[in-house]
Amino acid sequence: MPKLTDTLDDALSCIRDGCMLVVPREVSGVPMAATRALIRRGVKMLHLVALPTSSLQADMLIGAGCVETLETSAVSLGEFGPAPRFSAAIVNGTIRMKDATCPALHAALQASEKGVPFMPLRGLIGSDVLNYRDDWKVVDSPFGSDDPIVLLPAIRPDVALFHAPMADRNGNVWIGRQRELATMAHAADRTVVTVETIEDRDFLDDPIMAAGTLPGFYIEAVAVTERGAWPLPLPDFYPLDAAHMAEYARMAATPEGFADYLDRYVHDKRAA
Repeated sequence: MPKLTDTLDDALSCIRDGCMLVVPREVSGVPMAATRALIRRGVKMLHLVALPTSSLQADMLIGAGCVETLETSAVSLGEFGPAPRFSAAIVNGTIRMKDATCPALHAALQASEKGVPFMPLRGLIGSDVLNYRDDWKVVDSPFGSDDPIVLLPAIRPDVALFHAPMADRNGNVWIGRQRELATMAHAADRTVVTVETIEDRDFLDDPIMAAGTLPGFYIEAVAVTERGAWPLPLPDFYPLDAAHMAEYARMAATPEGFADYLDRYVHDKRAA
């Protein structure tokens, strides 16, 4: 049974320096309160896998010096512009970038989910991204001549981390329509989840809730963290905080502004 805790740092204790950490896309339940806690703790040398894209979360972790390797298909603040700390890290060469595509990341995690060493994928043939991934192999299909296919090695993260609306008293987590969260949990050695609430019932006994529930035997720890995705949205529960995102984009445009942002919103050293 998962550990149910009100202490976020306790739930995150399995995320250590050098960990391969998989996190979801920016609209699937991003654990931003947990991200701020990891920055406060000073975690280092993460291999961050964003499935399949990221925004504020990756930008903050990179800016705070927590990331050594980033594996994703895109990092952007969307309508608020480029991700400034990610862009600076790429220009300055301070992180290792493993370029990917959305289908490739899903396929590589599905390989771990299925317990196989690799997953074939067709759509990468002819793309430039193959030139930058020596670990992706183009081979002839064993079932037909002159039929190349790409083999992607399985991605098996040490920890999957995401935010969800609720868990029940047995540690089952309701993820609703966000099925990639199940893929992450199936593929990872451990899964840590922050939730808005813990309900005193069993979701798996409810025929309506069960289909959108991730069983507790996939979960290492669950921490109650109200508005744990803020300022990003939690689908069907609360929207993006556009004003805060605009403030972040403005402040993080420079190293000094980003440091000020961390003091105000992460380390809680509020400006007068």
